[in-house]
Amino acid sequence: MTNDISAAQEVEVTLTIRQLEGIIRKVVREELMEFAAQEKEISYPDKESSLYEDMEDILERKESGQLKFHTHEEIWNG
Repeated sequence: MTNDISAAQEVEVTLTIRQLEGIIRKVVREELMEFAAQEKEISYPDKESSLYEDMEDILERKESGQLKFHTHEEIWNG
C-alpha cells in the first residue's frame, strides 16, 4: 500500500466566521490544556526576548485602554 497524498482529492469547506472562531477556540483550548498539564513550574521569559517585549506591549496597551479582554465565560463557553 502506498501513501500517495498527492492523489487524494481536495475538499473545499465553507465556514462562517462564527464557526471558524469556534473551531479556533476549541483547538487553542485543547492546546492550552495539554500545555498546562505538562508545566509543573512557572517560567519567566528573558527580558531580552521578543516574547518579553510583546508582553510589555500588551500590558501597556491594556493599561491605556486599547485592548478589549474577554471574560472567562466568553472564552471557555463560547
